[in-house]
Amino acid sequence: MSHVLVIDDNPKVRSSMKEMLESCGFDVSVAGDGDEGLQQFRREPFDLVISDIIMPRKDGFETVRELREMTDDVPIIVMSGGSVTARDDIARQATRDALELAETLGATRTICKPFSQDDLLKVIRECLIEKGTGQLG
Repeated sequence: MSHVLVIDDNPKVRSSMKEMLESCGFDVSVAGDGDEGLQQFRREPFDLVISDIIMPRKDGFETVRELREMTDDVPIIVMSGGSVTARDDIARQATRDALELAETLGATRTICKPFSQDDLLKVIRECLIEKGTGQLG
């Protein structure tokens, strides 16, 4: 069973992602911000990390950078906010820029909120296959 760490400051997002991933067979831990997520990552092994970008105390960019200082082996998926669906071209471009920056800092993949379960599972599957585990849940 793959152990996934979900880092997001929104309790509803954390709860729904935990429930969805557990229903797919994953062992899921959650954290409310980058500091909390990094503390958990230091205490226990994870097969995959999913992190939001905009969070208090430690944002997703800094979290990715610090995770990459600790390991290159664990895939990191970075989520953006929902501005990709905004009508404003500037907001959409800002989301794309943030996702590109996350990849530059070491994110394995990125995904825009809101996303479907199938979209997230596809990205997770790709990351785990690249890592060599190739298994969901």
